[in-house]
Amino acid sequence: MIYDDEGGALQEEQHGSVRTGRLRLLTWHGPNGNRCYLSTDDEASSTVARLADDIEEAQTDTAEKLLKAAREVLNDPRADARVLRFALNRVSEALADVLLVAESRGERLPGLRCGKARDEPVEKDLTRPVEPF
Repeated sequence: MIYDDEGGALQEEQHGSVRTGRLRLLTWHGPNGNRCYLSTDDEASSTVARLADDIEEAQTDTAEKLLKAAREVLNDPRADARVLRFALNRVSEALADVLLVAESRGERLPGLRCGKARDEPVEKDLTRPVEPF
């Protein structure tokens, strides 16, 4: 696995040579909270790739269950601010996971990166506050 600290090009040194190629964005983070990538010659049969597939499935299943639970909380007129905040926090965590799954899967589509051509830069400003609706 390769950790991306600065968002720059990633390479892995292996036995004195530099190995480049397609890297798979994993849906978990490295030890310092940085993005984690998988580099493998045979992604289909790689143990870590299969683990990543299983984790992606678990993350999307959890998001579906949390969405259902959040809707129930929202429809409950007795739900107080504490319960609503708890539900919103869990749904926010699940949304972050599912967005990372979508980004990872989009990276694996031929010729695309998150809906953009591979030569277009991806710009994200995650520091902007969310606008109220």
